[in-house]
Amino acid sequence: MDEKSFIKQLYDQHRNTKPGIHLSTVGELANGLMKLLFPTLCDRMYENEDDFAVDFLKLKTQLLQLLKKVPNPKVSAEEIQTKFIENLPSLMAAMEADADAILAGDPAAVDRVEVIRTYPGFYAIAIYRIAHQFCRLGTNYIPRMLTEYAHTKTGIDIHPTAKIGPRFCIDHGTGVVIGETVEIGADVKLYQGVTLGALSVSKEMAKTKRHPTIGDRVIIYANATILGGDTVIGSDSIIGGNVWITRSVAAGSRVYYREGKEKVIVEQKRSV
Repeated sequence: MDEKSFIKQLYDQHRNTKPGIHLSTVGELANGLMKLLFPTLCDRMYENEDDFAVDFLKLKTQLLQLLKKVPNPKVSAEEIQTKFIENLPSLMAAMEADADAILAGDPAAVDRVEVIRTYPGFYAIAIYRIAHQFCRLGTNYIPRMLTEYAHTKTGIDIHPTAKIGPRFCIDHGTGVVIGETVEIGADVKLYQGVTLGALSVSKEMAKTKRHPTIGDRVIIYANATILGGDTVIGSDSIIGGNVWITRSVAAGSRVYYREGKEKVIVEQKRSV
């Protein structure tokens, strides 16, 4: 194909395709929302409530315009916008609880302000919670683009449909991967490099539970890999660094590599 024919082919494709949603636009929405929810992130001081209300209205308008660009919507953009705004108080409360969990779990953290301003784990979790809310409201594309935007900024990859309980803590965070059908309980803490993934990437398993379930109050240390939809990590377990797990462990277990051995040790809590 010569250059002129190729240019015509590309032009025809552009002519017949509506403008899409850009990652930068989604990122701008996410950061604008975070600034309004958390004053410590905002780059201006509001003199009065009316000025704040104007910026809040601008954000609502920006959100509506973005939602209207989603192809083949299942729910109207106006309905999603309304419900999302209604859910903002509970969403903000969940984010604040995450920030407090990170503060409580990291001896290096000075206060909540530092966590909100500087911790990549907090940012990734907060954007996940926004994206997950959009998933629940039935819109496409935007949730995944939100978490991918956070991924580019933090190195933390959380699928928006994963189910994550309250007071979630990611310490350091780089390289953490949380798959589509992961379920995580309350008060869970992950360190860098943790993978909660699938045993198989077959397309035939697209609609199945492919990723693990993590109980309450579980700690998973750096570079641990936990795979499989049938794999359940029982509550109050501690998973050591660098272990590879493809089957369930009971509540209260301690899983680790024994020094000098090339096998995983599982210690289960004895009943009294």
